[in-house]
Amino acid sequence: MYVRDLLGRKQSTMITVGSSEPVQDAIRLMIDHNIGGLPVVASDGTVVGFVAERDMIQAVHEHQTTVHTLPVERIMRPIPACDADQPIEEAMRRMTSQRQRHLLVNDKGTFVGVISVGDIVKHRLEQLETETGVLRDYVAAQRARR
Repeated sequence: MYVRDLLGRKQSTMITVGSSEPVQDAIRLMIDHNIGGLPVVASDGTVVGFVAERDMIQAVHEHQTTVHTLPVERIMRPIPACDADQPIEEAMRRMTSQRQRHLLVNDKGTFVGVISVGDIVKHRLEQLETETGVLRDYVAAQRARR
């Protein structure tokens, strides 16, 4: 299975935040949509970074009294991205080794979505449930033959 397939299972609405928007707007979007991070876009719609819960915590620590009015571009991080045609296993390895909770997905140079650790865990659980069902059926069939 590929990242593209995993992305296809998610809702199609992409939630983003503008780079010049205040951090409080990014926080509100994350709370309202129950998400852990947001792609950051420039005024022309180009994705220029990513901001996550971790970045918010760091900003609160460093800018205690002014954090809510800081522009998002001051706390965003570089874009952690992968290709839509990349196998999910590669994305999992990268997320684990680089300690990334989110990856932006590009398809032929165009930003098409975000996958999270939660998306991958959900996919892996579905795989394990399927494998368990197949093994149960196999064992039941073997017992029935006796």
